Amino acid sequence: MTVQLKSALARATPIVVLDAASFQALKSKLPKPTQNWLAAIGFTAKPDSHALVPGADGKIEKVLAGVASVASPWVLSALPMALPEGAYALADEGLAVAPEQAALSWELGSYHFDVYKARPRASATLLLKPGIEAERGLAVAAAMCAARDLINTPAEHMGPAELAAAAQVLAKQHGAKFKQIVGDELLKKGFPAVHAVGRASTRAPRLIELNWGKAKDPLISLVGKGVCFDTGGLDLKTAEGMRQMKKDMGGAANAIALAGLIMTLKLPVRLQLLIPAVENAVAGNAYRPGDIIKTRKGIQIEIGNTDAEGRVILSDALAYASEGKPELIIDLATLTGAARVALGPQLPALFAKHMDTARELVDLGLKIDDPVWHMPLWAPYQQGIQSSLGDIVNTGPNPMAGAINAALFLEYFVEPLQDWLHLDIYGSNARSLPGRPEGGEAQGIRTLLAYLEERFGG
Repeated sequence: MTVQLKSALARATPIVVLDAASFQALKSKLPKPTQNWLAAIGFTAKPDSHALVPGADGKIEKVLAGVASVASPWVLSALPMALPEGAYALADEGLAVAPEQAALSWELGSYHFDVYKARPRASATLLLKPGIEAERGLAVAAAMCAARDLINTPAEHMGPAELAAAAQVLAKQHGAKFKQIVGDELLKKGFPAVHAVGRASTRAPRLIELNWGKAKDPLISLVGKGVCFDTGGLDLKTAEGMRQMKKDMGGAANAIALAGLIMTLKLPVRLQLLIPAVENAVAGNAYRPGDIIKTRKGIQIEIGNTDAEGRVILSDALAYASEGKPELIIDLATLTGAARVALGPQLPALFAKHMDTARELVDLGLKIDDPVWHMPLWAPYQQGIQSSLGDIVNTGPNPMAGAINAALFLEYFVEPLQDWLHLDIYGSNARSLPGRPEGGEAQGIRTLLAYLEERFGG
């Protein structure tokens, strides 16, 4: 933890947070030598820039930090790995940064996946006064970093069993109930689609379940796609297409992170977390293009392409979630390349049963800088996923509207009156920015948390 909550901050080096306008107002009040120093190094308070201001003794007297917005979740993210090691605290002068944003942004800026390669250096430490806001910022950062760790871990060390172990650890931390259905037991317990996709791997497929909360509270169900590695199956991906497929369990990682936040912050809900976890492998018993796969709901799926496996395993999990008649089902999945073509890596595609809910989530996401973007459940396109041999096919008639086709496929397994949100996420940063290093990423969970708090209280 690179943010420490302490009442006494006197020994910390102060950080003065500034934007371009506030820097201009402050500059004339600074001692002339300091003005000359800042001019010499070209400091103008550009976002994500900083200046070390020396005192008369040559030691660092304070830090001037340029930011774009104090409301940004990455407001201080450029500093932890750029400042010299040591303790820092926010100064009273300059712009005020709320404790939640300060804690969150500092922790995200300190993140480094160091399981296999050591950190290049230790992070600087930020001292904040104890309080609910700072604690919330730390909780959100911890959940996001946990999701990053899960996604960044290579498939060799993050298979279905390891994903289950992560959920089990979370359950133990919060006094939740944990269970899993593994291997051929999936057939006996009514999860044939999960079994079909995962049966070719030497690592057994499973349905992971966590339950938490009081019986009187409204039930919400989180479902996360847990494809721990995706070869594409018999419709084999190219080498380039397979390279990053350790991240195909990004939906599960994000669902685990959101579940952890719900429990940490003690939202007044009853939580069910479901993760169908598989490796989509190639072997003699792999499911095949043209196969007809029975699902928990009884709907028969024709397999048009074995590389569209995520929606197949989610079909059983969504049907199971619907059986409990929750107030809301949310599924998160790295589901389609079509969503990335439409929206790129930074914008998760959001599908919702209700237009007003979708608009609320889009507005929330823009407000807190955790965007999602609404796409339609366009009913006329259902014709494109009809099958002449089964009930529906897991691929559309052509590459057009691929993300919508996948969402419409999933909708078949959600009861007609069931409230449901589907997020088609990328689960990764394509390039590094302050607080957002290249690699695994939590997407949409801060927005979903804010929505759940507004809807159910917290």
